[in-house]
Amino acid sequence: MLISDQMVSILVPTYNAGPSFRALLDALSRQQLRLFEIIVVDSSSSDDTLSVAKSRGVQTHLIAKHAFDHGGTRNFMARLAKGDILVYLTQDALPVDDTSVPALVSGLLTDDRTAAAFGRQIPHANATAFAAHLRTFNYPAVSHSRAIQDCEQYGMKTFFCSNSFAAYKRKALESIGWFKEGLLMGEDMYVCAKMLLHGYHIAYAAEAVVYHSHNYSVPQEFKRYFDLGAFFSREPWILERYGNANSEGVRFVRSELSFLRNSGLTRFIPVSLLRNAAKWCGYQLGLLYPYLPSWLIRRVSMHSH
Repeated sequence: MLISDQMVSILVPTYNAGPSFRALLDALSRQQLRLFEIIVVDSSSSDDTLSVAKSRGVQTHLIAKHAFDHGGTRNFMARLAKGDILVYLTQDALPVDDTSVPALVSGLLTDDRTAAAFGRQIPHANATAFAAHLRTFNYPAVSHSRAIQDCEQYGMKTFFCSNSFAAYKRKALESIGWFKEGLLMGEDMYVCAKMLLHGYHIAYAAEAVVYHSHNYSVPQEFKRYFDLGAFFSREPWILERYGNANSEGVRFVRSELSFLRNSGLTRFIPVSLLRNAAKWCGYQLGLLYPYLPSWLIRRVSMHSH
């Protein structure tokens, strides 16, 4: 059990979480923490998500579907929480054991400089080769800590973080103005980029592990990267300070091709090239976000609402 007098609040935004949600709540209830609470904020699900949460005895709150906002809803959850440490998970992330959350927050409790930490994501059993490689690429087996001085070496990877499984010090979030509201995505990277500029460190805890992966289609990859490009278009200061995504994109393509060859999956190389071309086109279009008509944005974004 993690021995600490600091309350840990585990915060899960939900919408139609499905059958796997029971397993997530059960796994969270078993985490070896001394003081913790679980809060679910549901965006008016049409399935039994809310009733499942209530049956597990966790704190639940209901909001309108159209009211969900990646940053705003997480700020709302923080206001509901009692914790000094705020742990965010998405509804489709599943801790691998009862030490996943303690391993994630331990660094925040022992290092004053560290303001945020994110855990390792490994693919679900049904993950495609592309989904499995993405997790390997973004979430290695070795932990690290990054500061603003590391941006020359790591570029955009310096502030990389994922709210699918991440923890923040409440005071640090408050000091940089919380999550920005109104973003299509990237509220996690936004706050981490800000935290680094304020002298904080961002930690990656490889020993804190969840199952989490998505088997995106080519059109979904296009839309996801359109949203990423739109995010950077709206927050140009991030690229100006940390550098553009080109070198990281090239490194990813090379890594994926090597992964496919080493896995005996060379037949998927043409599909890999198509998928990465779709990502590049989506990202470039997203950078033009301010100049695009609203009807087109709704067509090419993963968040059409």
